Amino acid sequence: MTLSLPADPSGAPRLTGVLPDAVAALDAGSTRWPAVQSLIVFVVDGLGAANLGENVAYARFLAEHRGKKRVATSVFPSTTAAALTSLLTASEVGQHGLVGYRARDPLTGLVHNQLTDWGPRALDPLTWPQIAPLSATDTAHRWVVASKPEYAGTGFTEATLRGAENFGEKRLDDRVERAITEARSAPGTIVYLYAPELDSAGHRHGVASDRWTAALEAVDAAARRLHSAAGAGVGVIVTADHGMVDVPRHRQIVMTEGDPRLEAAAAIAGEPRMLHLYAHPGGEASLIRAWREEPTAWVFTREEAIAAGLFGGSVSAAVAARIGDVMVAARGRVAYYDGRLADTSAQHMVGQHGSLTTEERVVPLIGLGGFAG
Repeated sequence: MTLSLPADPSGAPRLTGVLPDAVAALDAGSTRWPAVQSLIVFVVDGLGAANLGENVAYARFLAEHRGKKRVATSVFPSTTAAALTSLLTASEVGQHGLVGYRARDPLTGLVHNQLTDWGPRALDPLTWPQIAPLSATDTAHRWVVASKPEYAGTGFTEATLRGAENFGEKRLDDRVERAITEARSAPGTIVYLYAPELDSAGHRHGVASDRWTAALEAVDAAARRLHSAAGAGVGVIVTADHGMVDVPRHRQIVMTEGDPRLEAAAAIAGEPRMLHLYAHPGGEASLIRAWREEPTAWVFTREEAIAAGLFGGSVSAAVAARIGDVMVAARGRVAYYDGRLADTSAQHMVGQHGSLTTEERVVPLIGLGGFAG
């Protein structure tokens, strides 16, 4: 089967290549950026290029520096666990193995949240990712993290930023100042500056909300501060893991007991805009038949997704076993929910992501400081 999918922007780099190219600028070897002494990578969780373009009135500084070609293409699924791991390991999802928000462990049959389910009875941060993070393998540079305090020491941080010095600051302004201080402290320093506030506002209130635009204004002010303080010696990149679309409550598709789309599914993972469906033994054909004509989604089998390169050019057998037998990626402004679950908190989300749309997968790639121009 040939999948008709959205085209990636012509010439846009992959998110997987953003860090290696930026780090190469520390040794005057980047193909995109001029030589600098230190580096700040400002990752704004949830800021898609389309989201920024539609809200330039709230991000006037970033609007001055953005352009049609200053974008990168994120991975599939377009979700934080998969995309940040791809950014920080410089590898595709089919290589590192974090295949979405939630995924089934083929050895235990248990479904785990790949952002939070780490530990002795869940996922091992040293072995579940199939690729080590750059911070653990790059011994030529000093790696620093400026993030929220609660993320320090988590399994996901160990899986993706192992070996880096971690500085926790609650306020974005304090994280920005920490990033500037550390980048200036010694040549060869790489600072990962993380801002989850925009993503949180989007999930709770939507991209069209006052809360989201207020968070964008704070991000814009942070970018301006980074640029002015960095000078020519510190390269600054503003990018993101994914974008976001608003899904109104009346566009939620809630599947209940007796729905034929659920009958052959032994487990459901992923997230509302990109489901991993794992079939009962022998039920793969029934599952794909039940979903194939779904009008509001791209529907494909594991084999079709791998053949189409959605998880990258190569997918190991170990990673393939984590991928659903059938995947459902929302095409329109819809989200899919298993209505049999007692916990309905996910249905309160407004802003969502995970699918293949341009809004969700194309993110900014803006150079500031020593990378401006």
